[in-house]
Amino acid sequence: MEFLRSIMVAATGLRAQSGRMRVISENLANADSTGNAPGADPYRRKIPTFKTALDRELGADTVRLGKIERDQSDFGTRYDPGHPAADAKGYVKLPNVNTMVEAMDFREAQRSYEANLNLITATRRMIDRTLDILRA
Repeated sequence: MEFLRSIMVAATGLRAQSGRMRVISENLANADSTGNAPGADPYRRKIPTFKTALDRELGADTVRLGKIERDQSDFGTRYDPGHPAADAKGYVKLPNVNTMVEAMDFREAQRSYEANLNLITATRRMIDRTLDILRA
C-alpha cells in the first residue's frame, strides 16, 4: 500500500507541474502580444499557484494547481507611433512578461516534473523486485 501511496502522491506532483508548464508556455507565447486599440492593455502575465489538499483515501497531503493569478506589475512601453495600439504620444504598452524569468520558471517546473517521474520509476522498480523475491 505504501508503494501505491508514493506513486499517487508523485502523480499529483506531475499534474501540478504539468499545469505550471502550460501557464508558463502561455506567457511565453504571448510575450509580444500588445493591445488591439490605442491605449489598450497588452497581455498580462499569469502566475500559477499551488495548494495542498489532504487526500483521505490515500491518507496523505497532495499538491494541486491552485488559482491562476494575474501579475499586477507595470507594463513596459515602447515608442512606436505607427503601431495600431499606440497612444496619443506614440507609446505602445508591452506585456509584463520577462522571457528570461519564464524560461527559468519553466526549467524549475521541468526539473520538479522529472523528480516526480523518477520517484514513480524507482517505486515501480521496487515493486518489481519485491515480486521477484516473493516468486523465488
